[in-house]
Amino acid sequence: MKQAMPTRSGGQILVDALKIHGVETVFALPGESFLAAIDALYDARNAIKVVVSRQEVGAATMAEAYGKLTGRPGICFVTRGPGASHAAIGVHTASQDSTPMILFVGQVAGHMLGREAWQEVDYQRMFGGMAKWVVEIDRPERIPELVSRAFHVAVSGRPGPVIVSLPEDMLARVASVADAEAYKRAAAHPGTDDLERLAAMIAEAERPVMMVGGGGWSAEACRDLCAFAQAFDLPVVSGFRRQDIIDNRHPNYAGHAGLGSSVALVKRLRESDLIIAVGLRLGETTTGGYTLFDVPRPSQRFVHVHADAGELGRVYQSDLPINAGMPEFAAAAARLQPQRKPSAKAWREAARADYLAEITPGAMLGSLDYGAVVAHVRAEVPDAIITNGAGNYAIWVHRFFQYSGFRSQLAPTSGAMGYGVPAAIAAKLLHPDRPVVCFAGDGCFLMTGHELATATQYGAGIVVLVVNNGMYGSIRAHQEKEYPGRVYATDLFNPDFTALAKAYGGHGELVLRTEEFADAFARARAFADTQRRPALIELRIDPEAITPNATLTQLRERALAAKR
Repeated sequence: MKQAMPTRSGGQILVDALKIHGVETVFALPGESFLAAIDALYDARNAIKVVVSRQEVGAATMAEAYGKLTGRPGICFVTRGPGASHAAIGVHTASQDSTPMILFVGQVAGHMLGREAWQEVDYQRMFGGMAKWVVEIDRPERIPELVSRAFHVAVSGRPGPVIVSLPEDMLARVASVADAEAYKRAAAHPGTDDLERLAAMIAEAERPVMMVGGGGWSAEACRDLCAFAQAFDLPVVSGFRRQDIIDNRHPNYAGHAGLGSSVALVKRLRESDLIIAVGLRLGETTTGGYTLFDVPRPSQRFVHVHADAGELGRVYQSDLPINAGMPEFAAAAARLQPQRKPSAKAWREAARADYLAEITPGAMLGSLDYGAVVAHVRAEVPDAIITNGAGNYAIWVHRFFQYSGFRSQLAPTSGAMGYGVPAAIAAKLLHPDRPVVCFAGDGCFLMTGHELATATQYGAGIVVLVVNNGMYGSIRAHQEKEYPGRVYATDLFNPDFTALAKAYGGHGELVLRTEEFADAFARARAFADTQRRPALIELRIDPEAITPNATLTQLRERALAAKR
């Protein structure tokens, strides 16, 4: 006899589906458009933790960071209209960073759709070019089916964001429907012929380089990839803000391509005779505006491994395209038998030597040497999770910090400002025993700095280093390059950051001199660890020090000379 199915509200069916799919944490900002789901989450409070942010950008960013850290979809709930608009920044980050994420968005009642009701938005049109899939659930009976599909789409192939629209009346209606089973990730596997050809191409090369990046990695996949690189004596270069795929202290690690990459590394990549690109899209930032390699046919022999077949040949033609997930490719590559060449070790060691020569900061203008600060953080918390948003301040972090491996770097390849603080909160809630340090510029911090209240509320003892130069530094740098001397709209008036941190229940200090930082950092860490609340250190640096290699004056003078 067939067992009768329980009658539940749409909100209850939805939350039961989340539990089945292994959701343990939801990041949200509540809204009346999905009250039925919030009520169901109340009943599930012992199984699913709800972290409420102070603005939807924060909630969506926390969910995106959670997806990066776990490989499982980060779950976010926001309300319709303005809530969805705010959350779009996190969706865009998840899209460009290939991060699994599901955004559940409240919607007006079904009978009001198409009338431009209060806060109504057509999510298909709004998110259609940004998300992997957008769906509106019109009947509670379809919740198990469509939520299951949302999880499958988010994690399979190239991971990314999915939008699920939840009409208010649909969540309140009741239905009798069976639950789906937990999702199962689907991925392509590399073929035997492709792997044999890859090994042969490496054996034939004199100057091979492996580049790594993209999404879909796991700790095991990173270990397998490292074993593959070590067996074949391959120098490994990470893509932009993907420096944690291999431990930077490993002898095969040779630096990162992107903002702040060294001249020596760029030269080495251009002189290589084989590029093995694993997981990367080879986007604008990693390739220096698509100038690092010739488009569409690189001069080097080219292997491109990607989880999405649509990325293979999209910009660069390759000699060997391999459609495979990162864990699947890395596991297979680790089993290959290397054919070592006498020149391989010397080539790899030279690449490593170039990298090591670049990670000692040079002298910096002003009483506070920011490079020395990053070096001290590297020495004190080498296994920390480091987060940052966008801005020139991040160049020092990417160049001088050595990331310890999966997942020790949370930074947006999308270039989203304000990413660092909410990402740090998500990291600390997931890994309470690991040190989490956020670097943020003064402009970057104030976009999401209010989430310090969230950190205090949920006991996230993060340390935030606010690099204050009184301006939007990266825009000012571009301004001096393109329109030298015509400074406009980039200066900032800042609050008392230390007082602000204390107002949110945290610890705050101001550091003006290099020698003051070590003790301040120790106090901040001690407070964050013992009080389980955020600690902030404001670092006031000389505005002239715009990059590790150039001052604002130097950028202006070079631009003026070029115009003469």
